[in-house]
Amino acid sequence: MGVFPWVAWYGFRRYTAYPLSSAAEAVTNTVFGFMRAYVLIALWHARPALGGYDVADAVTFCFITQAMIGPVQLFRGLELSERIRSGDVAIDLYRPVGLQGWWLADDIGRASAEMLLRSALPLVAGAVVFDLNVPSAPGLAAFALSAMLGVLVSFAIRYLVALAVFWLHDDRGLQSIALVMSLFFSGMILPLVVFPGWLASIAQAMPWAALVQVPADVFLGKHTGTDLLGALGFQAGWAVALLAAGAALTAAARRKLVIHGG
Repeated sequence: MGVFPWVAWYGFRRYTAYPLSSAAEAVTNTVFGFMRAYVLIALWHARPALGGYDVADAVTFCFITQAMIGPVQLFRGLELSERIRSGDVAIDLYRPVGLQGWWLADDIGRASAEMLLRSALPLVAGAVVFDLNVPSAPGLAAFALSAMLGVLVSFAIRYLVALAVFWLHDDRGLQSIALVMSLFFSGMILPLVVFPGWLASIAQAMPWAALVQVPADVFLGKHTGTDLLGALGFQAGWAVALLAAGAALTAAARRKLVIHGG
């Protein structure tokens, strides 16, 4: 077995080492899920069929997004930021594997652990209380693929933000901007389908839509046939573009470190 599967495996083990902590986060996500669900129910009762959703779609969307918080890591960046600040990234760059590949493998292990320990409870609790729209087996398979692509896009965005520390030295401002963009344009706060026409078009074309909105719409069956292929292609396209940008920025960061004697 190659290096990257081992890195992913150890990342998975690291993030499953404290299951009680993950359980507490799952409970928090579930509680906030119910709070959001009742807000959305009130909104859809006032505006039926808003954005092409009915009430059941809106409530299902709510619990899907709560289940996706952990895997796509909306609220936290990469530990790489701190390693760059401390200089420990020099050790990472000495490894005989690519920096981006190493951290991607670790993040895949993390996302797998989060999905196992944090995603099930919000969905199960929501299904017990509300009549959620649950897709068929092919729909669930399509959702699983879309969720994995969402994790890739999420990693690529967070990796670019982390690499900015090579030049900014302090990423707190950039992390705050990234958090706001992720929450607003991913569909986490409100489904992007309720945005006004021009804003919805812009938001749905941005990479953050691949994190939550697209997987949720796949789960709800809003994308079928060639439209489903287009939605998955949208996510894959942003993943490839952002990972390519990450590879280019990694090369630039390596040159900068070497030039400065690192």
